[in-house]
Amino acid sequence: MTENRVWVGFDLGGTKMNAMLFDSKFDVLGRRRKKSRGSEGADAGVGRIINSITKLLEDAGHKKEMLGGIGIGCPGPLNLEEGVILELPNLGWKNVPLKKTLEKEFGCPVFVCNDVDAGLYGEYRFGAAVGSRTALGVFPGTGIGGAMIYDGRIFRGRTGSCLEIGHVPVDSDGPLCGCGRRGCLEAIASRLALSAEIAKAAYRGQAPNILRAAGTDLTNIRSGTIKDAIEAGDKIVDDILREGARQIGLVLAGTVNLLAPDMIVLGGGLVEALPKLFVDEVSKTLANRVMPSYLKTYDIKVAKLGDDAGSMGAAAWARQCVEEA
Repeated sequence: MTENRVWVGFDLGGTKMNAMLFDSKFDVLGRRRKKSRGSEGADAGVGRIINSITKLLEDAGHKKEMLGGIGIGCPGPLNLEEGVILELPNLGWKNVPLKKTLEKEFGCPVFVCNDVDAGLYGEYRFGAAVGSRTALGVFPGTGIGGAMIYDGRIFRGRTGSCLEIGHVPVDSDGPLCGCGRRGCLEAIASRLALSAEIAKAAYRGQAPNILRAAGTDLTNIRSGTIKDAIEAGDKIVDDILREGARQIGLVLAGTVNLLAPDMIVLGGGLVEALPKLFVDEVSKTLANRVMPSYLKTYDIKVAKLGDDAGSMGAAAWARQCVEEA
């Protein structure tokens, strides 16, 4: 029985962790945010996850026996069947049996999923993709995350997640990607890649508003800074962003031809800062590149749930898996 249970959704990031507690109607009962502090090691990190969930339950006045399940979205390579984090480079974790550890601690089913999958599932259940059959999500950030919900389920491989749209090759002689290959989409169109081009333009004196606000330091060239510079008249920054959006649209055109989604969700801080720019450029590129038979078969929307998408999606996925068991 799941009607009277409570559900935890946990979003584990490279710098922060976000835990949320929901009732059976998915009304929010509480939330807790902490820094991940990956430098303290995996054991300490898992301890912080356990502490967050324990405090979340205590603050809401619920005992752990009321838990229907826990869903946790994680970056990095995962063994989804065993619930093992194979590696989290940003945190320095390797071979962490998260599912087994949390199930022993809380006595309820635990489901580990990819963080981008969890975020898109949240949008599918509660946000921009509600009512769709096949939802495709693209999230430009430090890299470019991708995910797909197909007929109500997270689309994945046998043991791991898939839809690594950021690693679709777009230029055989392109820049080196973080994955070790050359010319991947995220090496050209991620926020990090676009910020690097913007920094070069600032150094050359072509982006005076960026230079004044952030200099040429990539850590200072954030989504809001980029938006402000475009609005203040840095045309080259606008051009760089539009070219990045066109590259994303080009890869999405091939993906539409392969998978025929009826909903495309664009998300991440840069998209949320400049939604019209990204939707316009991606839409135009798709219209010029998809097979004619696929024109007007899909909608493009900006993600609605922000930082809560991953926690909401993870909790909802946990309940889905429990009810299907």
